[in-house]
Amino acid sequence: MPAPQPTQPSQPSQLPQTEQSAPTSALSPVVPPVLAEVVRSGFVEGRHRGSLVVLGSDGAVELALGEVTAPVFPRSANKPMQAAGVLRAGLDLAGERLALASASHSGEPFHRDLVRKMLAEYGLDPAQLRCPPDLPLDAEERDTYLASGAVPDRVTMNCSGKHTAMLAVCAQRGWPLETYLDPEHPLQRTIHRVVEDAAGEPVAAVGTDGCGAPLMAISLVGLARAFRSFVGAEPGTAERRVADAMRAHPEYVAGTRRADTWLMREVPGSLSKMGAEAVQAVALPDGRALAFKVEDGATRALGPVLARTLTLLGVEGDVVDRIGRTPLLGGGREVGEIRAAF
Repeated sequence: MPAPQPTQPSQPSQLPQTEQSAPTSALSPVVPPVLAEVVRSGFVEGRHRGSLVVLGSDGAVELALGEVTAPVFPRSANKPMQAAGVLRAGLDLAGERLALASASHSGEPFHRDLVRKMLAEYGLDPAQLRCPPDLPLDAEERDTYLASGAVPDRVTMNCSGKHTAMLAVCAQRGWPLETYLDPEHPLQRTIHRVVEDAAGEPVAAVGTDGCGAPLMAISLVGLARAFRSFVGAEPGTAERRVADAMRAHPEYVAGTRRADTWLMREVPGSLSKMGAEAVQAVALPDGRALAFKVEDGATRALGPVLARTLTLLGVEGDVVDRIGRTPLLGGGREVGEIRAAF
């Protein structure tokens, strides 16, 4: 089967006519709309609700489903902003290294090898990483890893590239290494400013991510705006350097079997990053952007919702179909699917 050819986003198709919800608290009792349905043997057995926003090329909201102005934790969708913060703090990274600093990598051998190489380049030891030991994020790689007799490791954890970059800039600046994850650490204060600058809004709350790093809450509108700003940033700026590295080396941002990699590789100029608890943000080279969160955190709904939104934006090609395909099995054969519901 021939390899799919790169596709360019076409002109946006007509978006559904909706009204943006009024802003509410993040703990609002308002029930968000259904974004995806779980269909087994022709029967809808479940639904995934959530919120989604699409920005036009001018940055204006073109589609809003649910509470798009309420704060959410973007989880790893914040990583491009964290990587830009590391650059602003003074670390000179580029290419695969900068892509890995922005990554939720799959834990494949080339990811682990580059993390170890970067640690050695800055005189650091894997034991200094404050991310928890973990197995590879990718299921196929996890099976191979365990079959080899390997055990959970900090380097293998999907955020180890980000943590390595954070440690490296602290070592370079003479900042404390042991407390690099403290929200009041000079590095984290710099990242906080980058998030607010990119999102165009104040950080609503600060929590702790699964990897232990500070996590800044912003709205889905702010998250889409941030990705749009990275793609449109001037060449040479920290934001543009991150966007360019991610787009040039998408396999280091995610992995060989991941939707972020496929999209950035096959839709030239796109910037894509998922986050835990079913968060996704994408910016297209013409300035359009999207961000969404599935309310129950079900990552199985990410692909169908992302593919449907890309289709509404006029992005076509095999990659969209591949991202959206989420079959359900029964007795070892396909009996249904998870499909977008908007």
